[in-house]
Amino acid sequence: MPDDITIVFGVPVPSTDPGFLAVVRFHILVGVACVVAGLVAMFSRKRRGRHSTSGTLYYWCLAVLVVSATGLSVVRWAENYHLFAVGILSLIAATVGRTALRQRWPHWVTVHITGMGLSYILMLTAFYVDNGKNLPLWRELPQIAFWLLPAAIGIPLIVRAMVRHPPARREFTKP
Repeated sequence: MPDDITIVFGVPVPSTDPGFLAVVRFHILVGVACVVAGLVAMFSRKRRGRHSTSGTLYYWCLAVLVVSATGLSVVRWAENYHLFAVGILSLIAATVGRTALRQRWPHWVTVHITGMGLSYILMLTAFYVDNGKNLPLWRELPQIAFWLLPAAIGIPLIVRAMVRHPPARREFTKP
């Protein structure tokens, strides 16, 4: 292993700078919190309580995750600009989904489910694009799979959620 690589939580990081590594550690911890909060929101009953609390936690963890990703990307722009773009798109999708819910836009349920679902897919895409080459099983896949698999799995789940959620189903059948 080259001298300029540090292992952080099992992930090789191309740096030995203590400040950069501190941001990476923070970024990883916030990312894990974001993934868990998103899963809890997805699998909770859709009402006030666990779903809305976890969804709010997901949104704000994602915002912090994007801020830390921005800092990490700026330092290594040539290698990470694409991760910055995917992170920004993830936050935009979550903001659209959250705003549709809070302001009760027309078809807000569909926009909320789609925005939050796409946000989660994009967040995972950034993770796999950056780390897939280091993960068991994933490292056997071609690079394009890191870009496409999260969407290939996530988009059918978004459609399923809309078909199964009664208010979303009603939005599709309204004249």
